[in-house]
Amino acid sequence: MFSVDLSSVEKRIGYVFKNKKLLLRALTLSSASEDNNERLEFFGDAVIQMVVSEKLYQEGGSEGDMTERRQGIVSGEALQTVSEKLGLTDFLIRGKGDVKNYKATSSVYEAVAAAIYLDGGFSAAKKFILQTADFSKRKALKNYKGELQEALQAKGMELPKYSHKNIGTPQAPYFCAEVSVLNKSFSAEAGNIKEAEQSAAKKALKFFLNKN
Repeated sequence: MFSVDLSSVEKRIGYVFKNKKLLLRALTLSSASEDNNERLEFFGDAVIQMVVSEKLYQEGGSEGDMTERRQGIVSGEALQTVSEKLGLTDFLIRGKGDVKNYKATSSVYEAVAAAIYLDGGFSAAKKFILQTADFSKRKALKNYKGELQEALQAKGMELPKYSHKNIGTPQAPYFCAEVSVLNKSFSAEAGNIKEAEQSAAKKALKFFLNKN
């Protein structure tokens, strides 16, 4: 059994578990145990999407506007920031040789949300998400792909080429995207292809602007 100060985690998330094993599983990475948080991560993504969608629906707006605002709130980048703010990454249970990575940081929040749902029901999970998610991130992610393409076109240069692959599992898809610009390649990882490509394009754009 792993040794983790679960009471400290509960204080940070504002919820006390009846079944402590659920919280322990939510903090356990696949590198540490077969009884890990991957399935919770999958479930938690849906729970978070539901809570955020309901809140945005109540606030009003067009379908396109609500979709963009939701993407800004539930993106891997946003959830990573929330996880770090709550200090969840300090309690992650990793296997030997495992290093800190973006996916683990962003996915632990999803796993914890799912664990709360399974332990205390939808109301408890909803309360946790509404109190902790960053609803200030209401705009869509910046379109780095579009900016990169425009910058290259303005210089009469060859347009960027993108490729991607799934580096996750069937239960928890995770993608690595790569973009080639000026004979250089830039890669990034995220929970969906669109976000991974945007992150890779951001790196390429920064390189291009510094070079020109």
